[in-house]
Amino acid sequence: MRARPVAITKTLVTLASVLAFSLVGPAAVAGAAGPRPPRDECATPSIDRLQQWLASGEGTTVPATGSLLVPAGHRYAAKVSFLNAEWHVAVVWLGNRFEAQEDLTRSHGFWLTYSAADDLYVQLRPASHWSGGDKWLTLVPKTGGKPVTKFFSFSPDAWTSLPELGTPPYSFASALTEARGLVFVGKTPNQLEFRGLRIDGYRPPCL
Repeated sequence: MRARPVAITKTLVTLASVLAFSLVGPAAVAGAAGPRPPRDECATPSIDRLQQWLASGEGTTVPATGSLLVPAGHRYAAKVSFLNAEWHVAVVWLGNRFEAQEDLTRSHGFWLTYSAADDLYVQLRPASHWSGGDKWLTLVPKTGGKPVTKFFSFSPDAWTSLPELGTPPYSFASALTEARGLVFVGKTPNQLEFRGLRIDGYRPPCL
């Protein structure tokens, strides 16, 4: 007669374990390691497989140089502050190394998930004309600090230049054939955070 309470107790413990497993999952029950990168991300910090988000040292920014990537939950975000009324530069290398260049002529454009306190621009910089401000660019509208996802077309009609920065000595179509990076530039104080950058038809190689 005394064996029955022991058996019942064991049964209840087993049922409790099964219930805990179903509610919190195997990682929590087993004490598994912490969050891992999403399946399609790189082994090192990346956003949509783009590993090189950099402050170039041009303009007063925080950080001043180096990587913009910081942990954001189970993923990463790229954060940078533009501090003064001067031109600032933040760079994304599309092939994850400076020497790489990509042919984006078949791409329709890219989706950017970001937040911005003020307007800024993004330039498409080709390998043969990397340096200097005289680049084709398009407006990245302010979001009031709230995250949004916006599509930016690679149609030539969507891109222009600024007299202050100069007129590009090459066509936008030619820039697409040898795209090295997307460069975010702005002349006003700003708080920027990037959570996604997906280019239509292009999958960056992890390094």
